Amino acid sequence: MFCLLTGKERHSANSRPPGGSEWVEPEQTKMAQRPKTFEFEGITMSRYFTDNWDKVKNFKARPDDVVVATYPKAGTTWMSEIVDQLYFGGMQKDGSTPPVYERVPFLEFYNETFKGTDLIESLQTSPRLIKTHLPVQLVPQSFWEQNCRIIYIARNPKDTMVSFYHFDRMNLVQPEPGPWEEYIHKFNNGQLVFGSWYDHVQGWWDKSKSYSKIHYVFFEDMKEDPARELSRLCSFLALSPSETHKQSVLGKTRFDKMKKSTAAHFSQIPAFDESVSPFMRKGMVGDWKNHFTVAQNEAFDEEYRRRMKNSDLRFRMEI
Repeated sequence: MFCLLTGKERHSANSRPPGGSEWVEPEQTKMAQRPKTFEFEGITMSRYFTDNWDKVKNFKARPDDVVVATYPKAGTTWMSEIVDQLYFGGMQKDGSTPPVYERVPFLEFYNETFKGTDLIESLQTSPRLIKTHLPVQLVPQSFWEQNCRIIYIARNPKDTMVSFYHFDRMNLVQPEPGPWEEYIHKFNNGQLVFGSWYDHVQGWWDKSKSYSKIHYVFFEDMKEDPARELSRLCSFLALSPSETHKQSVLGKTRFDKMKKSTAAHFSQIPAFDESVSPFMRKGMVGDWKNHFTVAQNEAFDEEYRRRMKNSDLRFRMEI
């Protein structure tokens, strides 16, 4: 029987928590200059992820907090929705589900109206579900001290890069992506926000070998067999949902279903220009083939082999 681990009521759409939970940029955002990147603690960042750093660094985790961690565009929203549905799906009624960025707040994001740390602290759920894109070395120490469960999703670099590129095109609080051929160079050199994909996936992989409460998941595995990966996730979270509930979670978190649900993604955010590219774009494995030229692919493969030659991490570029 599914055990719901909460003793508090869920937020409703008409009872939004304090702390700027609407996550909207001021109207002048669309006219404002996009942020510049800079080096922060050895990582390429922008001000939206460092302006609240004291509160992020000193964030007080709770032992039952569950963290969804990824490099950007690796399936963060998908996993956030899955985990939220596992814990709290049975409490939600049609029309009463807040958007995912309220249900699974973004720890390090900060602007004039949205403070990730404040929104987490205002959550009325137990466990609290938390999203982060931080590389493992920048995760607040309290998460390790409290022995929190962390789900890390890794996606192959080619599809990650394509998705990140289109996201940067449409997201007005991200730096300008520039031409595709330059974007490949920036990706390979760790010059995108949140730094090097190589260091990010490897850092979390290495940490998972010494910290048993990291569940390292591959996006490609999730696409190949969602039911299998859901069962593995439930085991990690020590949840025993009924088969009916499992099927409900699988149904609600299909890409086509989530794309139609405004509560399951970020399409309401004014900073996102979906006339350029939708937030929920394709969610597939292998779309990189529609973007890389033969020469770009060969050059990237050579760089990938060089960077990963000493790693036991294995990624599938297609399934």
